[in-house]
Amino acid sequence: RRMRMKTVMIPMCRDTLNGTFCRADPPVAELESGDTLVCSCMDGDWHTAKPMRPESNSGPFFEERRTLEDWGHALIGPIAVKGAKPGMTLAVHILENRPANWGWSRVGGGKSPHVCALGLCEKQEFFLNWDLDVKRMVGVSHLGHVVSLSPFLGVLGVAPDCDERVSTHPPRAAGGNLDCRDLVPGSVLYLPVFCDGALLYVGDGHALQGQGELGGTAIECPMDRIELRVELHPDLHINMPRARTPKGWITFGFDEDLTKASYQALNEMVQLMMEQYCVTREEALALASLVVDEYVTQIVNGVRGIHAVLPHGAIATRLFSGVDPRSYNSK
Repeated sequence: RRMRMKTVMIPMCRDTLNGTFCRADPPVAELESGDTLVCSCMDGDWHTAKPMRPESNSGPFFEERRTLEDWGHALIGPIAVKGAKPGMTLAVHILENRPANWGWSRVGGGKSPHVCALGLCEKQEFFLNWDLDVKRMVGVSHLGHVVSLSPFLGVLGVAPDCDERVSTHPPRAAGGNLDCRDLVPGSVLYLPVFCDGALLYVGDGHALQGQGELGGTAIECPMDRIELRVELHPDLHINMPRARTPKGWITFGFDEDLTKASYQALNEMVQLMMEQYCVTREEALALASLVVDEYVTQIVNGVRGIHAVLPHGAIATRLFSGVDPRSYNSK
């Protein structure tokens, strides 16, 4: 076992930014299992500073953004993990997400199905500029609204198994734009690996978001400091992302149909409970019906998200031969 772990600082610059997922892109850095990466990121819309006006087309924007490659979120990556192979699992330990001192949010604008379903197709966008007090974890909008902050990264994912450039907007089995507000520091996100090196992408800072991201955006913000530790699990094989958070275990489902997404999240949770408690599928489902909750992660990215949550300690461990549901036997 390698004893000396290192911290890799990744600067935010033209060479480390990407607006699509693509396994053919050269890695911006290579880490070993156990290493920590530290970086910062722009907001998802490529602003370099707080918008000058409460309008989505108000800059300043990153002038070196490439039209053909950067049509999605501003992400740091891809970041290779040495030894990662398809079929393995990459664990991303979230250590710190420190937002910058500004952000923005908007409702409406354009003619997306989400906007039209809310009756806003013919109306101008509504935009809020936010000042963020990171010490007090409070945000104040330019109209005087005050909210408590809970920052997290909207995008955490690995490169999918294809050579084409892939949009950063819909979530998928490789992770990506999960928009899960529960992925706060202290969480571990487990991602299935689909290509050599895993090729991790991170970004899309959110200072605050409700379950569902109902208006279309969070408080979108840059992150002044992102700190993540990567850990490779060669013998753990999963088909979808899952996470261990301070609240409990999370499994995900993604589909254009929320009902199908909910069943996917439930099936993934049943599989996790079978592994955790060494029980049959029927027994896991009976227990899930008692202690597992499902939430709408987001409804705004075309592919909707559902996540199922198993709270820590929800089932007495003495019934399962001493297996502690707060631990994870990933070998």
